[in-house]
Amino acid sequence: MLFTLAGPVPTLAHLFSSAGELRVTVQGDAVPGSQARAGDPPQAGGVQAPKIIIVDDDPEVRVVVAEFLDDFGYRVLQAKGGAEALERLRQHPDVQMMITDIRMPDMSGIELADIATRQQPDLKVILISGYFVSQQVDRRFLRKPFRMKELEAAVRAELGD
Repeated sequence: MLFTLAGPVPTLAHLFSSAGELRVTVQGDAVPGSQARAGDPPQAGGVQAPKIIIVDDDPEVRVVVAEFLDDFGYRVLQAKGGAEALERLRQHPDVQMMITDIRMPDMSGIELADIATRQQPDLKVILISGYFVSQQVDRRFLRKPFRMKELEAAVRAELGD
C-alpha cells in the first residue's frame, strides 16, 4: 500500500507499507515539529489547542495522521477501534473532534460517529476511507489516500478555525 502525504510546508512524504514493512521517504525543507509554523491553530490567552481523537485500525495511517496534527499544534489521542475510542472519549470529555476510518473490525466509523455524537452532541466528525462508501453520509468525508493539506483544511473547517 502506498500513501503520499503533502505537508504544511514544501514537504512530501511517501509511505510504503507491506507485510510488516514500513518505508518512509521525506522530501522537503522542514523537519516536522522543528519550529512554529504559520498554520498553527490559534492559542490566544492561554486557551489550549483543540483535542482530536484519531480512530483507525491501521496503525500506520493512525500514527501518520496523529503526528501530522500534533505537528500543527493540536492535542491528539489515538484509538485502534470503536470500543477503545468510546472509552477514550469518556476519559477525555474535552475532545472536540474525531477523525475515524469507516471500515474497522469491531464497529464501523459511521456507527462510532453516531454513538459518540449522541453522547457528545457538539463533537465534530470527519470520516475517512479508502473504500467506496455506498451509503449516503451526512458528515465530512475524505477518501484515502488524501493529502495532508486536505486533512488540515477539513479539520479547520469543522472546528471553525
